[in-house]
Amino acid sequence: MTPSFTINNKPIGEQRVYIIAEMSANHAGDLDQAIKIIHAAKAAGADAIKLQTYTADTITLDCDNEYFRIQQGTIWDGQVLHDLYHQAHTPWDWHHDLKQVADELNIDFFSSPFDSTAVDFLETLDVPAYKIASFELNDIGLLRRVAATGKPVVFSTGMATLPEIELALTTLKDAGATELAMLKCTSAYPAEPADMNLQTIVEMRSRFQIPVGLSDHSMGLEVPVAATAFGATIIEKHLTLSRTIPSADAKFSLEPFEFAEMVDAVRRTSQAIGKVNFGPTDGDRNNRTFRRSLFAVVDIPQGEPFTHENVRSIRPGHGLEPKFLDEIIGSCSTQTIPRGTPLCWDHVCKVN
Repeated sequence: MTPSFTINNKPIGEQRVYIIAEMSANHAGDLDQAIKIIHAAKAAGADAIKLQTYTADTITLDCDNEYFRIQQGTIWDGQVLHDLYHQAHTPWDWHHDLKQVADELNIDFFSSPFDSTAVDFLETLDVPAYKIASFELNDIGLLRRVAATGKPVVFSTGMATLPEIELALTTLKDAGATELAMLKCTSAYPAEPADMNLQTIVEMRSRFQIPVGLSDHSMGLEVPVAATAFGATIIEKHLTLSRTIPSADAKFSLEPFEFAEMVDAVRRTSQAIGKVNFGPTDGDRNNRTFRRSLFAVVDIPQGEPFTHENVRSIRPGHGLEPKFLDEIIGSCSTQTIPRGTPLCWDHVCKVN
């Protein structure tokens, strides 16, 4: 059985997918916009709003040599890391106000810390959980610091090899983390559906025996829905008020109406997965009357043998089941049976 995983005492499992709205840089440096994103996340049906907690100086160096310039074929090519992160970061003095808004709206609020100082700061806010970003999964010191809080930890596995995932998981457990969940992730921005390899979710669930979800950077709704069908119990997706608002992440983020459509589609997919069941459901139980059964199709006098001419398998399903047709053919009627009468065993003369 997969170990339990909770955030704010809410169990995360297959009955209801936990959906995280990632704000990231989509506030575009505007506190009011950040607040509106939280409201939009709540209105769209998200369970949580997630931030990223770092400063340009805690995540990189203020240096513009070749090592610190992005030249990897991304949407950020040509930018200096320090400049990008300075533009994209969420000011730490916003966090208290944003958490207060989230608390008032009853939507979970947590963050991805990018160094130990961020963890120390987030602990002062008493966040209910932590997220480890895929690019930080190899930062053993950060994993240990996050695990030491004793809070539930969600981590993304983008780019990580199987040994790296195993090392991260062992590190987190050894450092005190008891509630863990991992997210399948393709660390491309935006990610192409062909690169998602969602079947990996099934293997991750089987191999690691912890809740598995998806951190999705693709556009559209199809990938989160498909991930849910493969057993994802957490979906993380970027949310922006509008892709026309310039930000580092806008191009691979959903707008509020799209996010709401995704939430609805994921919820319905999760419900549709259900459980193994070969019998009628509550929804179709009443329709059993429209199945076929055995009826008298002409008037049958008492004592007359049942034949294929006077008994047929037809709809509706009020009579004997069709599987009994061969058994009653040749036996005699115990009474007069009017045409259109569903047959029952009282109509059939017992043969010794």
